[in-house]
Amino acid sequence: MEHRLCPGNPGRRLAALGRGDGGPEKGAGSEEGKEQLKLDTGVLTPGQLNLLLTHLPLDISFVDENDKVRYYSQGKERIFPRSPGIIQNCHPSASVDVVNRIITAFKEGKKDMADFWLETGGRFIYIRYFAVRDQKGTYKGVLELVQDVTEIRQLEGERRLLQW
Repeated sequence: MEHRLCPGNPGRRLAALGRGDGGPEKGAGSEEGKEQLKLDTGVLTPGQLNLLLTHLPLDISFVDENDKVRYYSQGKERIFPRSPGIIQNCHPSASVDVVNRIITAFKEGKKDMADFWLETGGRFIYIRYFAVRDQKGTYKGVLELVQDVTEIRQLEGERRLLQW
């Protein structure tokens, strides 16, 4: 059975999600005439968006509505390594059926989120899948977030900004 979260090779550009007109913009108002992406709450250059995504303390993968990997983050410390050459085998074979059921439930509109957690190598890993839908509710893909929450789980009490 083909794995629906990791088929084929990922695209090099982030899928056009949430952009006002769905595309980049050049010219007036853009930083030194550089290409900029209009988002719902701001405007970024592709370079800024890439930096933002690679500096998040979690791994991100996006698979579109046609089950094609469109993006995965490549931060300093990926929890589960990915590369274009191994993208089809990114989940253990025992979990492929479950991942496919999650995606089917997302596509059918039965679910919008699924989360899991596991301990591996002394780390506590939190994995979340989100259905990505447009403003009309049409399924546009699945977003996978993977985060090492080992240190977060050990927090107690509070530490306020002014205590920094």
